[in-house]
Amino acid sequence: MDHTKEIWPGSTQLAPLPVVLAGCGSEGGYNLITIAWAGIVCSAPPMVSIAVRPERHSFDLIKQSGEFTVNVPTAAMAKKVDWCGVKSGREFNKFKECNWTAVAGSKVKAPIVAECPLALECKVVQTLDLGAHTLFIAEIVAVQVSKDHLDEKGRFLVEKDNLLCYVHGHYYGLGECLGHFGYSVKKKEGPKVRK
Repeated sequence: MDHTKEIWPGSTQLAPLPVVLAGCGSEGGYNLITIAWAGIVCSAPPMVSIAVRPERHSFDLIKQSGEFTVNVPTAAMAKKVDWCGVKSGREFNKFKECNWTAVAGSKVKAPIVAECPLALECKVVQTLDLGAHTLFIAEIVAVQVSKDHLDEKGRFLVEKDNLLCYVHGHYYGLGECLGHFGYSVKKKEGPKVRK
């Protein structure tokens, strides 16, 4: 195998990335924006970031309210998720156009998408103007999980509906699980000996 590398200019080549629908606004003025630049940035307190261009309709809604939700869609939702990223909430009611159900957050006024199996309710704690995008860093104040995506032990079934991810302008389903954190060093259990 050839391990020689080409050198490219600095760019946004990190992939894959989660694709999320950020819910913003309040009842009567709900909106959604598709975001591929999102990620967990802290575990205690739990925090997430999303990067939004200032010219987007959702930018002002998030800036004014200080709240948003992060909704994780499935691969079956990909076409509508893409549509939400190329159409403006100034011209369309995205919930209505996509036939999705807006549900108020339990701790924020921003909406969640009922059809998404996982939704994070977020309150902005810091805003960073970075250039083309502004980074909203927010504390995750509540998580809503669809009950039909939980196993008997309460584990979230990531593999159930093929969650959506983004790779350089293309959408992909998450695919199969290859292992869990720490599986590379986990000792194999030998036969159990009764005492």
